[in-house]
Amino acid sequence: MTGQLASQLDAPPSPAATYRPRVLKNADTFAVLDPFGNIQASGPSAEGVFFRDTRYLAYSALTIDGIRPLLLSSTVTEDNAMLEVDLANPELTMPGDHRLAKETVHILRSIVLGTDTVFETWYLENFGELTAEFSLGLSYDADFVDMFEVRGSIRPRRGLLLPDEARPAGPVLAYGGLDDTVRRASFEFDPPPDMAGTRRSARWSIKLPPGGSRTIGMTLHCEQQGVAPSSASREASMAVAAVRAGQRQARAAGLHSSNEAFNDWLNRSRADLDMLVTETPQGLYAYAGIPWFSTAFGRDGIITALECLWLDPTLASGTLRFLAANQATVLDPAADAEPGKILHETRKGEMAILGEVPFSLYYGSVDSTPLFVMLAAAYFERTADLDLIRELWPNIEAALGWMARYGDPDGDGFLEYDRKSVNGLVNQGWKDSKDAVFHADGTLAEAPIALAEVQAYAYAAYRGAADLSIALGDAARHSDLCAAAETLRQRFEAAFWLEDLGTYALALDGAKRPCRVRASNAGHVLLGGLASASRAKRVAETLMSDTSFSRWGIRTIAKTEARYNPMSYHNGSVWPHDNGMIALGFGRYGLREPLLRLLTGLFDAALFMDLRRMPELFCGFDRRWGTGPTGYPVACSPQAWSSATAFAGLGAILGISFAPQLGQIHFTRPILPTWMDDLLITNLKVGDTHVDLKLRRRDETVAIEVVRQDGPVKLVFTT
Repeated sequence: MTGQLASQLDAPPSPAATYRPRVLKNADTFAVLDPFGNIQASGPSAEGVFFRDTRYLAYSALTIDGIRPLLLSSTVTEDNAMLEVDLANPELTMPGDHRLAKETVHILRSIVLGTDTVFETWYLENFGELTAEFSLGLSYDADFVDMFEVRGSIRPRRGLLLPDEARPAGPVLAYGGLDDTVRRASFEFDPPPDMAGTRRSARWSIKLPPGGSRTIGMTLHCEQQGVAPSSASREASMAVAAVRAGQRQARAAGLHSSNEAFNDWLNRSRADLDMLVTETPQGLYAYAGIPWFSTAFGRDGIITALECLWLDPTLASGTLRFLAANQATVLDPAADAEPGKILHETRKGEMAILGEVPFSLYYGSVDSTPLFVMLAAAYFERTADLDLIRELWPNIEAALGWMARYGDPDGDGFLEYDRKSVNGLVNQGWKDSKDAVFHADGTLAEAPIALAEVQAYAYAAYRGAADLSIALGDAARHSDLCAAAETLRQRFEAAFWLEDLGTYALALDGAKRPCRVRASNAGHVLLGGLASASRAKRVAETLMSDTSFSRWGIRTIAKTEARYNPMSYHNGSVWPHDNGMIALGFGRYGLREPLLRLLTGLFDAALFMDLRRMPELFCGFDRRWGTGPTGYPVACSPQAWSSATAFAGLGAILGISFAPQLGQIHFTRPILPTWMDDLLITNLKVGDTHVDLKLRRRDETVAIEVVRQDGPVKLVFTT
């Protein structure tokens, strides 16, 4: 997916398959905690508190008399703003040889993140008949390792861990990096501990009478030289989170169906997406995923915005502005940058700053650039916001220029890639593992490589930019772009279609030989509108066959292929966002039956997921009766484009589109699955009007009623 080093980093620490971490995020800070709220207390893992791609807190363990408390429950609130952990004491011996029975003292551990701060509170209450006496301890440590070190990269040199500093409020742990930047983990305890250990620990002597209670607080500030610190308190941080939630409700449409389990999936997806969406100077942007990709990725941000565009076009506008602001303007082979190219990934850690990895501003993706143009056109179709298109038009033209010159160096009409950076990505589509593009016999394809789905993105970009040209009054540009799209369509059908396999080739290699592999990439061809209607139907049949469809979702490659492995990252696993894009493609061609089967499989998979949270990917084994999908242990969870999958699938079955200039909402052959009788859509915006719609299933059809509107709106139905 996103950001695997071409040198193939060692696998990140692999947790047990049943391990379910607790995740919090705010801006450039995120925390991965175990169910107790601890960090790496049960063994090495990817847990920690991270700020700007550096781990500031590597170990944290709360104890009672040196013993881990008993876990009662552990829950991240529905809005993802707080982790609440209910703990209790184990059986203890107190002074005077008194016994404190287990589960007598309750500890409510709550953790909230600020933009660069962790606020932790322990509320203790004695429900026993005797005074409870014990020590409450916290052990902590910091390693200041870069995210790429956590992922397995070995550095020949590191900076120095500096001596601990004692401040009145608490200790400070520090690291002097090779980038001449000092990073500090600054602790504040309230009240101060009764005993501060020499090995980075603190202890409080607790004496609670029957019915007595006590509150202890810990604050961790992630300080980086040259980065202005936040002064927000715990309460202020929670207030800001509440304001943002209110703003999201005001800008995005709400959804509620007759199926409460489906509502759970929608609500979790919305909350996860809200957590990953980050304020940038250019607007809202969805960071890719936690823990490995909590930063801006071009491809991921664009696809996420496309998947939920019908509900929340504001995310698309922020995404477009951010990527335009970071568009490449010069040739820089070390970053795989070329004029007009759209960002692949950006990082803020020490290794990126030093150039040990090329990802400070890295442009090694072949699809981000056409996807950028595609999103701009889709955004205009959704909103009619011509002011933003005028603002972005130089960036759109630069992207089209890259597609014509650098993206197609041999002039055959296909976008292709061949990395320039020695440390860059070998494969530069969304399947970016080293072994993800291959021939029928398993031989790896050699660059330059032209991927099937990228040609569809380019086709949609040309068609979309042509429509934008008309809106801007440039008929000549419209004609040129339409001609480019038609030429690409004809060449693609001739070069990529595999009649005997009933699908499009995965790619063309450097010798223009097709990779004769049944892969999910062909489904994205439908999304871009590049396939003929008859071939789109054949592709759908191939993707929904038993060899490709696991009944949880469509596999990245079919079981019949040489490199198939259901436990691999890209060669047989199931990626929710991949399926969401395919669902949009099915919807575009009116393929209702496979679309319903696909959405049902994804929904069934979500029912088995922890918190109904759809992860980055899961294994591609066939569905087995009575069990859920097999997890992929180091998958990001949450992941933005996975969270947006539910909205993509729902938009596809509704066949929803917009004509904002006319105040119209269009529905093309809308359907609801048998497990959903009705659906309420609230606050749906078209032009300046907000509308609430009630959809009811009537056998094979759907009745739609306007239940509220604050301006003129018209529903248009196409059969």
